[in-house]
Parts: sequence; structure tokens; C-alpha cells
Amino acid sequence: MKTFPIKQFSQRETPFYYYDTELLAQTLDTINTEAKKHEGFCVHYAVKANANPRILQIIAKSGLGADCVSGNEVQAALEAGFPAEKIVYAGVAKKDKEILLGIDKGIFCFNCESVEELMVIQQLAASRKKVARVAFRINPNVGAHTHANITTGLAENKFGIPMEDMEKVIMLSRDMPNIECVGLHFHIGSQILEMDDFKALSNRINELQDRLEEQGISLQNINVGGGLGIDYNNPDENPIPNFKDYFATYAECLNLRKGQKLHFELGRAVVGQMGSLIATTIYIKKGTHKEFCIIDAGMSDLIRPALYDAHHEINNISNPEGEKKVYDVVGPICESSDVFAKEYKMAETKRGDLIAIRSAGAYGEIMASQYNCRNLPVGLLTEDFRD
Repeated sequence: MKTFPIKQFSQRETPFYYYDTELLAQTLDTINTEAKKHEGFCVHYAVKANANPRILQIIAKSGLGADCVSGNEVQAALEAGFPAEKIVYAGVAKKDKEILLGIDKGIFCFNCESVEELMVIQQLAASRKKVARVAFRINPNVGAHTHANITTGLAENKFGIPMEDMEKVIMLSRDMPNIECVGLHFHIGSQILEMDDFKALSNRINELQDRLEEQGISLQNINVGGGLGIDYNNPDENPIPNFKDYFATYAECLNLRKGQKLHFELGRAVVGQMGSLIATTIYIKKGTHKEFCIIDAGMSDLIRPALYDAHHEINNISNPEGEKKVYDVVGPICESSDVFAKEYKMAETKRGDLIAIRSAGAYGEIMASQYNCRNLPVGLLTEDFRD
């Protein structure tokens, strides 16, 4: 099991997020190494996974671009040091002031999700006397082997422009003097572990590009989104996702045209394994049929188990070698869904023991709330615990 600086942890008020920046650096190095094996591959970090300012600064320095889904994310990326020319901006409901921010800062492109949005971008770009770059997000109607709540590429989802409207919207954009169509954008979902899903997306993009070529339409960029998952069951055995096969799948299956660039928007795969939610055991409560390990972290700090029925490994880091016992690991929130795990086997735990909920670097701190008037958890880095 991963070792943690227990002594230093005990001097901090829990709950808090602990980010292993050494693992983050190794992950970023692997991404850059594997992506550079393939010509024209450009990686953007999906800010929605974790927008801790210090984490953003580390990722920006690694050379990755940024994938944003709100104006505030665009601003956070710029403040962290991401160059505007490496920022892409998606989202189904961009407000006028958010679009103007992107135009004024000169971001690489908007991932445009509807004709209605295109018309607004044209109007706002004209008001600034500038040309806005757009890539049209096409809904490829490709399913992914993942949770229904994080599937985004089916026709029934709210995201993107239907495939049958692809040529029409591209031609419409060509009649707009303040719009430059620079590519197509796709994203089929999150926490995908089967490379066949990415192969299916590649095949669909190949079909769509063939259709465009028949009409004399060529584009400079293809953006396949993100989606690569992490191993929530074995964070110690697989701390870095399989970027080699991920990039190789697209290199093998996607027929890029000469000079085209391929863009990726990786979030969870970049930061998921580096983070752990650290909590303190408040009580071990003996129920009628089970024992409850009640900790001071709750669904307000990490909502994934309540929202997605998600699994996270849970370790008693104060007694890592203790005899295994079975607990329901629960939090303090006044909701029956405030449960991290049921009938979970971990080292025997007593009041005051520190608990680490693993693989919580993505969609943890960023989704935290102040429900029950609780404090937001802070995010602390490896550097904060060095002697």
C-alpha cells in the first residue's frame, strides 16, 4: 500500500485532499513521451477534473494545453499559465460574457455545440471586429462502456450537433465573416477502459471525413475529447493509465489527413490517481447487523460514490497492517446516501485513525459543496508535508 506522511497528516485538520505531485509529474512525463511518438498529437488537460490552482500551474508548465467548459475555467487556465493559443472551450450553454472572454483572449477555438451558439459567436466576434475559430462538436452516436451519467456521445444526449447536420453547419459557418471553422470535435464519455470504444469512435470519424472529402471539405483539426479511465480498484498497481495503448489506438485506427492535428482532452487520466481524500475516524459504531466506520469526510467532500455509486479503495493508513474487519464506511452528512462503501473489508479501525480514500484526484475537490454548512476541503500537495 502507498505510504503517506502520517505524522505530518496528524497535524492538519481533516478532511483534506492530498495530492502526490511526484506521481503527477511521472504521469505528465508519460503523457508527453507517448504523445510525441505520433506526429501532430496535441494534448489538452480537462480543467473540470481538478482546478486546484497549484495543480493547474504544474500541468501548464508541462506543456499541455487546457480544455475548458466555462468562462471561469478559461480564466483559471490563463492565470495558471496555459497559453491562450492552447485553450479550447466547450460547453452547451456558453454565456455571452464567456464567449467574449474567449474572443478577447484569443483562445485556440470554441468547441461549438449548436447552430444557435454559432450564430451568437458570429455576432459577438463581429462586435469585437475579430474572427473566432470554431470546431464543431459532432454527436457521433457512439456508445461507451461506462456509467450512464457520464456517457456523452449518444443521440439522446444533450451534447453536440447531429451527424446529419454536419455539412450544413460547416457550410453555414463559411458564409459568416467572423467565423473560421478549424475542425471537428467529439467526446463519447468518461472512465472508458476498453480501447474498442476508441476504435469505434475512430471508425465513425473516418466515415464522416470521407463524407466531407466527397464534398471538397477539408479541416485542419480533429479533436477526439478524452475519456480514458483509471484503475479505481488497484491504484497502487496501476498508478499511471495506459497512455501507450490509448494514443496507439488512435494512431492505428484514425485516418488523419496530411497535415491534420489530432487533439485530446484528458482529465481524470491526468490527475485521478494522484489524489487521496484524507479523513479522521470519529466513531466505530456497532449496529444491529454491522459495524459503521464513521469518518469526518462526507458526500459534500467527495460526491462520486453517492452520485455514481462509484468505487474507491479505502485504506486505514494509521494501521495499514491491521487485521481485516468489515465496515460500512460512512460520513457525517444527514443523508442516507452519505456512504463511501458498504460491507467493506479494511484494517481494523479505531477512533482517531486516519483514513485515505484513494483515486480521488479527479472530480473530488472540484465537485465539493458546503452542504450542511460544512467547510470546503482544502487541497494540499506533497511539498506541504516535507520536513
